[in-house]
Amino acid sequence: MEITRGKIQSAKKVVVYGPEGIGKSTFASQFPDPLFIDTEGSTKDLDVARAPQISSWQMLLELVDEVKNTPGLCKTLVIDTIDWAEQYCIQAICDKHQKRGIEDFGYGNGYVYVKEEFGRFLNKLSEVIDKGINVVLTAHAQMRKFEQPDEMGAYDRYELKLGKKTSSQTAPLVKEWADMVLFANYKTYAIAVDDKGKKHKAQGGTRVMYTSHHPCWDAKNRAGLPPELPFDYQEIAFIFNHTPEPVHKKPVPEVNPEPPVQQPTMEVSNKEEGPEPRKEKNSEPPRPPVSTEKPEPDSHIPKALRDLMNQYFVSEPEIQEVVALKGYFPENTPIENYPDDFINGVLVGAWPQVYACIKEIKEKQSIPFN
Repeated sequence: MEITRGKIQSAKKVVVYGPEGIGKSTFASQFPDPLFIDTEGSTKDLDVARAPQISSWQMLLELVDEVKNTPGLCKTLVIDTIDWAEQYCIQAICDKHQKRGIEDFGYGNGYVYVKEEFGRFLNKLSEVIDKGINVVLTAHAQMRKFEQPDEMGAYDRYELKLGKKTSSQTAPLVKEWADMVLFANYKTYAIAVDDKGKKHKAQGGTRVMYTSHHPCWDAKNRAGLPPELPFDYQEIAFIFNHTPEPVHKKPVPEVNPEPPVQQPTMEVSNKEEGPEPRKEKNSEPPRPPVSTEKPEPDSHIPKALRDLMNQYFVSEPEIQEVVALKGYFPENTPIENYPDDFINGVLVGAWPQVYACIKEIKEKQSIPFN
């Protein structure tokens, strides 16, 4: 048995939530070398590195995998916000099972599917942590009436805004997964009273963050922080000053290991420099590319599918060829004529399998290297 003692330095899993406009995105932008996956377009006025705008749950999963598989791409992955990302998750579940809404499943089964899918997503983020990359999830706050079973009366408390009904399913998963949950809010610091001593009026407030659990909000930390701090990254910067090392796991021997498959890289855009694909080193001899230019999918193709096609350099004829090969529609059928449930539930929902078929066709058509 291998026994270790003492503290282990590693990347951190952080959740920051609070009311809209309090500065969650700005706060997250101060973490070491952040890369934003902006789900709601809230970083337009920030000078940060950001991934392509997502349009589907599958695209979000692909971007997270790209961060995990590309060393040095960033030191902190920020998903801003996680409650907007949950909406893509719900839509993907409904498309997969051909339902119009999450309530159509009946007996709460839809929320169970969302919980399971969200759990797999958090596992992907944990793999990013193992690579030495911090993960920051921002979220909005919602107020809910809460009543303890052993107390008389009820009171309002702030919680993660992960859906009114799904909060009992996905919110606990996110809180348990995180090393640090920070609740940001405005704190009133002056109260005015009239001459009769009855009317009260708030005179101002300051932004603070709470780091430990309270009956009125969820929060926690494992760094011994004070229960209340100014909402300023410098208050917690010391936690992230070290450089976390990737977690190296013992390799499992394989009988017939296959050569690694090079995945398409993600484009990261900055304020001044335009998007440029990252080049990866490969010890194998280069093979002639199938096409030298990036195909531009037709604008009539739904955005969720079009974004994945752009991300993976897939053209419309290649999609049509695979669809015809599987016997769904004739090869000359335009993608825009495909039913919406087929595009969302099959092409977008099962994109890894679709792309694997396209890649197999490309390899058969490519010229062997001599």
